[in-house]
Amino acid sequence: MRAHLYTDWRSIPSEARGAAAALGNFDGVHLGHAHLVHTLHLSEPDKPLAVVTFEPHPRELFRPEDPPFRLTLADERFAALAALGVQHVFQIAFDEDFSRMPAERFIDDVLHDALGVKHIACGHDFAFGYRRGGTTSFLAERASELGIGVSLVPALADADGPYSSTRIRRLLQDGYPERAANELGRPWSIRGEVCHGDKRGRLLGFPTANVHLGRHLEPARGVYTTTVRLPDGRTRDGVANIGRRPTIVDGSESRMEVHIFDFSEDLYGQTISVALHDLLRPEKKFESLDALKQQIATDTQQARLLLQNRRNSQ
Repeated sequence: MRAHLYTDWRSIPSEARGAAAALGNFDGVHLGHAHLVHTLHLSEPDKPLAVVTFEPHPRELFRPEDPPFRLTLADERFAALAALGVQHVFQIAFDEDFSRMPAERFIDDVLHDALGVKHIACGHDFAFGYRRGGTTSFLAERASELGIGVSLVPALADADGPYSSTRIRRLLQDGYPERAANELGRPWSIRGEVCHGDKRGRLLGFPTANVHLGRHLEPARGVYTTTVRLPDGRTRDGVANIGRRPTIVDGSESRMEVHIFDFSEDLYGQTISVALHDLLRPEKKFESLDALKQQIATDTQQARLLLQNRRNSQ
């Protein structure tokens, strides 16, 4: 069943009302989020499955000076939720006015009146409303008064504790994309538009598609094995460098440069998704362009072998 995205909570069609909805930011849509959604569906199988989330992430509004931290942007999050079987995604614009909405009004005006949800589910640490004044106990009490069922779902955990977006961010920043993938349920991807670079990769014999990280979290800087999803849905193996390219420029902005194996098509201006699998090595400044070229050839050979071995073991 096709998922539907709604970005104006004040104008929800009748066919989207009456849903069972999970509440949260859902950054990354990791296994803990999947557990919440599946638990809700098992408890309310006869109701349409929905998610109530926010864009931008509240932290982006309250702490704009923070470095980018997002695991998934809005379109990636929607696709991941749709893959979980969510039918309706209510994506609420989190702006200054909405941030000042009292907790009771969020329940009354948004969840009950506007969205018409019949059951809601969230984690025990969910907080909402102006200055996060709404607790789960208040949510359960007020929702019950309005005839809305409430499920407080314990967090999914392993030996290291609860699955969380914070934990996955730390794994990526520490250089463990494969461990992050285990907690996400899929490889972590960076999605963005291919932009023009300085053509140095082409001169070195390894042309690259350049993608700015934008609002994505910056993972550990270095060279990664990757799988690239092209705009038409095809996938290709590749190797990517994420960082500031210290051998070529002393830049202050990190970017991703991905060399797609056996590929020569023009991708400028198109959007690709690059999944990270293994960190081959950290970023390094080389003594010369020839030394860099030799290392890129070694990285490419190693990446091809690792990706082929990964495919054979699946």
